[in-house]
Amino acid sequence: MNHGKTRVVLLFLVVPLTLYGVLVVSPYAQAFSISLTSWSGFTADKPFVGLDNFQRLFQDPDFWRALGHNGLLLLVVPLVTIVLGLFFAAMLNVGGSGGKVTGVRGSALYRRVYFLPHILPVVITAILWQFIYNPQIGLLNGGLDAIGLGGLAHTWLGDPAVALWSLIAVMVWAGVGFYVVLFSAAMQSIPKDIFEAADLDGAGRFQTLTRITLPLLRETVQVAWIYLGIHALDAFALFMVLTPTGGPDNSTLVLSQYLYLSAFGKGKFGYATAIGVMLCLLSLLLTAFTFRGSRGKNTIEF
Repeated sequence: MNHGKTRVVLLFLVVPLTLYGVLVVSPYAQAFSISLTSWSGFTADKPFVGLDNFQRLFQDPDFWRALGHNGLLLLVVPLVTIVLGLFFAAMLNVGGSGGKVTGVRGSALYRRVYFLPHILPVVITAILWQFIYNPQIGLLNGGLDAIGLGGLAHTWLGDPAVALWSLIAVMVWAGVGFYVVLFSAAMQSIPKDIFEAADLDGAGRFQTLTRITLPLLRETVQVAWIYLGIHALDAFALFMVLTPTGGPDNSTLVLSQYLYLSAFGKGKFGYATAIGVMLCLLSLLLTAFTFRGSRGKNTIEF
C-alpha cells in the first residue's frame, strides 16, 4: 500500500520537477559552463578557458569597485527602507493620538500615498527622477533655489561625490511604500489586547514599538531584509536609465550593470557570465546568512 502511494506521489512530481530542472536548474548550469569560456556572444565557438575569467575578475579594479557599490547598497537600502517602513507603519496603525491601537488621522489616505511609488514601473520611476535631478530645469534644484538654499544645488547625477547617494535615495523612495503596507498588514494581525495592555502598563510609543511590535514582526522584517538585499545586489534597470555608463568615473557602477556593459558593450559574454555567477553566489550567501542569523531564535506566537 505504501509503495502504491509512493508511486502516485512520484508520478505527480515528475512534471513539476522536470519543468523546474529545465527552466531553473538548467540555465544556472549553462551560465556556469559559459563562464568557463571566452565566448564573444556572436559565434558558435566557445573556447574553453577554465577559471581564467574568475582569475581576471579578482584582478579587475572595476569589478571590485562595482562590488563595493553593491556592498554600500546592501547596507544602506535595506536598513533605511525597513526603518522608514516600520516608522510609517507604526504611525498608520498604532501611533494615533487617540490611543496606541489606532493610527493617525487620515491613515488610509497616507497608506495609498506611500504605496503609489511602488506601482510605477522602474523605468518610469527612473525617467521621473531624471527630470527631478536635472541640474538646469530639475524640480530639486529649483525647489532649493526657491527656498533660498541654492548653494546646495548639484549636478546630482554628474557629481561623483553624490551620484550614488542620489540613486540610493530613489531606491528608498520607490521601495518604502511596499514595506509600509507589508508591515501594516503584519501589525494589524497582532491582537489589539497586547497594545491595550502595554498602554495600561504605561509603555510609551517608542517602548511599544521596540519591545512589543518589533519582536512580534521579526520574521516579517527578516523576509523584508532578504528581498531588499537581493534588490540591492541587482539594482539594474534604475541605474541603467539614470547612469547608463556607470556614472562619472564609474561612481555608480554596480555588478549587474557591469555585467551588461561587459556583455553587450564589449562582447565579453564569457567574462560577463562569470560576473553573473558571482552575483548569484552573493545572493545565495546573503539568504543563507540571514536565515542562519535567525536560527535558534524562538518564534513568538500570539
